[in-house]
Amino acid sequence: MNDIDIRITGRAGRITLNRPKALNALTYDMCMEMDVALRSWRDDDAVDLVVIDAAGDKAFCAGGDIAELYASGKRGDFAFGRTFWRDEYRVNAYLAEYPKPVVSFMQGFVMGGGVGIGCHVSHRVVDAGTKMSMPECGIGLVPDVGGSYLLARAPGRLGEYLGLSGARMDAGDAIFAGFADHYLPRDRWNDLIEMLEASGDVAHVASHAEEPPTGAMGSDLDEINRLFDSADLAGITNNLRAGTSDFAAKTLKAISRNSPISMACTAEIIHRLRGPSLDIRAALELEYRFTYRSMQDGDFLEGIRAQIIDKDRNPSWKHAVGDMPAGAVTHMLAPLGEDTLTFETKE
Repeated sequence: MNDIDIRITGRAGRITLNRPKALNALTYDMCMEMDVALRSWRDDDAVDLVVIDAAGDKAFCAGGDIAELYASGKRGDFAFGRTFWRDEYRVNAYLAEYPKPVVSFMQGFVMGGGVGIGCHVSHRVVDAGTKMSMPECGIGLVPDVGGSYLLARAPGRLGEYLGLSGARMDAGDAIFAGFADHYLPRDRWNDLIEMLEASGDVAHVASHAEEPPTGAMGSDLDEINRLFDSADLAGITNNLRAGTSDFAAKTLKAISRNSPISMACTAEIIHRLRGPSLDIRAALELEYRFTYRSMQDGDFLEGIRAQIIDKDRNPSWKHAVGDMPAGAVTHMLAPLGEDTLTFETKE
């Protein structure tokens, strides 16, 4: 069984992630197969639109397949990870800039690499079971795959809250935060996909969407804005410690588990990106500065060890929130020179 099922059905190019037992975690080969298909369909008059979905009920995609990243990094081989992230980010940008409509159907867990595949496209569908998050700070990364682009565009300071805490969004929250567009119960997805295949008309997505349930984050936004109204991690942490609400206490507990250097860099990335000139490429290039260094100079290998390999949930982070070296963030986000992420077309 292939990890990804790529075909043309009717007027639609179809991409189905097909690793349900692995929560459709994205491998390097899956990324590259997707890239080849998208490029072949770009100028194919037989393909009017692209549909991306996933097998199984538990997850659209729970992130990148990090086992090989960890194994190579522990051997002192940082090249594989840098290649994986570089080429994955190029696919994320290509999806965001694709000249034909792309419709993603995102059920269950949508995390990390799943956000990169499903949340930059033109039409994004979620259902009542969608559980979306950017939990990278918990494993020593930053919200990447263009996640920082979405976080910087989210209402108020919601981006900082989602990025630093890894808080989970339901369907209503995902639409409110700008990670999704349309709500449709899962039992109606197949009918809509068949319409898209038969007609090639993406207007069917909006015409069949239903009113989404109301998420909690809209009502929490005023408090989120107060608590996260700071340009750096130290200020945010001080605000949370001074907070008297259950929400503040819960959020402080959540971020206390995460990598301090990852959170500090996440706050800085969002701060740098927020503004009218923001685009997906700028976000990905800034993210790549961090991920390029994450194994050698960051907390990535220790985060994966604690969360995935040994599962002791007791990482030994390089720094503490209150004891961050002055140049740590600057170093992790410094330009990469000749290793800078580029987006040249690879035909």
